[in-house]
Amino acid sequence: MDWAKDGRDWPNNEHSRFVACRPHRWHVQAAGEGPVLLLLHGAGGATQSFRDLLPLLARRFTVVAPDLPGQGFTSLGTRQRCGLAPMAEDIARLCEENGWRPHHIVGHSAGGAIALQLALHWPVKSVVCLNGALGTFEGLAGWLFPVLAKLLAMNPLVPRLFARLSSTEKRVSDLLASTGSQIDPRGVGLYRRLVADRAHVEGTLLMMAQWRVEGLMSRLDRISAPVLFLTAENDRSVPPATSVLAAAKVQDGEIVELPGLGHLAHEEAPERVAEEILAFIDRIETKKPPKVSGGS
Repeated sequence: MDWAKDGRDWPNNEHSRFVACRPHRWHVQAAGEGPVLLLLHGAGGATQSFRDLLPLLARRFTVVAPDLPGQGFTSLGTRQRCGLAPMAEDIARLCEENGWRPHHIVGHSAGGAIALQLALHWPVKSVVCLNGALGTFEGLAGWLFPVLAKLLAMNPLVPRLFARLSSTEKRVSDLLASTGSQIDPRGVGLYRRLVADRAHVEGTLLMMAQWRVEGLMSRLDRISAPVLFLTAENDRSVPPATSVLAAAKVQDGEIVELPGLGHLAHEEAPERVAEEILAFIDRIETKKPPKVSGGS
């Protein structure tokens, strides 16, 4: 995407900066003061996904939110490092070179898997995994991403064709609705701009083509940091059962269900999600016992 054209009204653009850190040129939003909280979006999104959540968390933390390689405004430096482990390594390097030492990591969907991958190597205080993509995608995304990823391997024109054919308002709205979430018109418009961008589509498809979580899942028991798995009742992209299985594997896992919300829960109800994240961090830092209820 072109920052000169699209960045003028990008959410939270006053906190945006561009950082060259091999092998990519990163777009990062950094806001707030205090301990560092790393915020990671899911496949096909960008920092716009946290347009309302980021300011809420920045009241207590220095929130660092990068666009993943090739997505949003982050320029892809190499096509070979879009899988789970390489992306985690590159994000770790980005943080280390810029003096950001995360105390907490919050990741949505595929960003949740990256957060757990980072927690295998970083001594973080906690991880929040929101509708974490720790298995195969379900629904339309589960069918669409693998097919397009295979086509990408055969034909480099696929991103351009997908961007041209799929960026109508109705098609974007249908894709978002297939996740089980209902987001506002502004949110739909921002996703439409992303889907219309060939480079963003290519970055997303490269990520899905290289996406493997088996290695992470086999090592979840090595994560010593407390992990909160936030699961949305209406998530049609990642079944809540995926988080239940993962929570049983980590050393200190907690599950909280978000009734009435879908895969993009943080866009539907940012205040509610922020409340759960902050309450979890407070419990970790003050050694409070977890809630008995399922988050209702």
